[in-house]
Amino acid sequence: MLRHRVIPCLLLRQGGLVKTRRFAKPKYVGDPINAIRIFNDKEADELMVLDITASREAREPRCACRRAPWTIRRS
Repeated sequence: MLRHRVIPCLLLRQGGLVKTRRFAKPKYVGDPINAIRIFNDKEADELMVLDITASREAREPRCACRRAPWTIRRS
């Protein structure tokens, strides 16, 4: 039987978690590490983290989650 999957997408801008409408007018909403912990506790199937300013600034994407120790639990 097929089941629905939950795959949240977090947008990063200058190291902070932002909310946008069509990637315009980003509004800071919090720390990405806390959001990752929350989604891990809620047992999200996958998690996408996008650095939305990397291309504009001509650099490699940065991911704040590399600095945080977190584990993936599967049942």
